[in-house]
Amino acid sequence: MTKTVEFWFDYGSPTAYLAHRRLKDLAGRVGAAIDLRPMLLGAVFQVTGNRTPMEIEAKAAWMDWDMKNFAERHGIPFEMNPYFIINTLPLMRGALVAERRGELERYSDAMFDAIWRDGRDMGDPEVIGATLTEHGFDAVAYFAGVQEEAIKDELKRRVEQAVARGVFGAPTFFVGDKMWFGQDRLDWVEAELGGSQ
Repeated sequence: MTKTVEFWFDYGSPTAYLAHRRLKDLAGRVGAAIDLRPMLLGAVFQVTGNRTPMEIEAKAAWMDWDMKNFAERHGIPFEMNPYFIINTLPLMRGALVAERRGELERYSDAMFDAIWRDGRDMGDPEVIGATLTEHGFDAVAYFAGVQEEAIKDELKRRVEQAVARGVFGAPTFFVGDKMWFGQDRLDWVEAELGGSQ
């Protein structure tokens, strides 16, 4: 039976991007499925009382180095986005539209890369629209979809589901009932999935 890893994420998290770039190869090596679980990280922070480490000067300086080091070690193109922190509400609602349209994996690749590889201002609707079009998505359908009450309500439900599951930040992974937090825990995830790590 194929094992599955749940990947809880928000496109605005640089560490979620780094995890996303490694996760496909990892899953391929061990024959696992990836269950993409979009959530709104800011809302998770509010509910859990957590906050971005970038608000803590010493931790932010260390994380900047650590993320670049991680990216270099794993051959991942990465730059801190000059527009960070980005309001990802429309992007995360868009993820639910993408899920409904059967495009979530491709959409996630495009959104993560636009922010953390290409340095785009993905809080700007014009930039979002151009990025969607560039990657072959129906931008009109996406902009309409993110305004639907059903999509708005579903994103709220996903946040509630994440918090109930024990999520407090991104990236978070589950294999069965076991949870790991952070891109630097993927070796543990791989081992649980039956890999050699």
